Amino acid sequence: MTKLSVNINKIALLRNARGENIPDLMLFAKDLERFGVEGITVHPRPDERHITRKDVYDLAKIYPKENCEFNIEGYPSDDFIAMVLEVNPSQCTLVPDAPGQLTSDHGWDTLKNEKLLREVISKLKAKGIRVSLFIDADNEMIAGAKRVGADRIEFYTGPYAAQFEADKHKAVAEIKAAAIFCNEIGIGINAGHDLNLDNLKFLKENISELLEVSIGQAFVRDCLYFGLENTVHLYKRLLN
Repeated sequence: MTKLSVNINKIALLRNARGENIPDLMLFAKDLERFGVEGITVHPRPDERHITRKDVYDLAKIYPKENCEFNIEGYPSDDFIAMVLEVNPSQCTLVPDAPGQLTSDHGWDTLKNEKLLREVISKLKAKGIRVSLFIDADNEMIAGAKRVGADRIEFYTGPYAAQFEADKHKAVAEIKAAAIFCNEIGIGINAGHDLNLDNLKFLKENISELLEVSIGQAFVRDCLYFGLENTVHLYKRLLN
């Protein structure tokens, strides 16, 4: 079974636009779980333009590890790691984003950043936090992720989504081959970025042992048309 984790950054962005608690982020997260979502993802950024540090702490009260999984994404700065260690989520997904970056658009170079990643991952795993690294479909980088101690990789699926309409078989080829390599070396597979109702099923069909997908912007867009509960069921139907 592939778990669906919903990134709620865009809900926080809507809330922040008016300076009020509308929509209510905590209620939205609880309703996602009530309708069958297995994970909640947040990506707090230094400028707090959507998810704030307070949101992270508030969500941690709702999602201890025995409940719906809580996944915190971010660049491993000292303050970010300190927050994650205190919150102790189910999973931490490390991304190589610069502080002012609009959105994640590439995976880790696990060779150049080996020392940093090894040290950070060691701290997280000592607290029992599962660690995933945001990675391009590159076997050398995946092998590096395994070497520094990551439990999983999260495939950056932006290029797949961009090529999907033109040639879906070509679009998925690199990820499919890289997924086989992941299974061979024994590292778990997540995926995320620009996945939607059109391209998700085909990706799932071509990645054996896909453990989790993280979907945010497309999910929120679909909620506007189909409603929250129906959107959850539409995505879960494609995964299982």
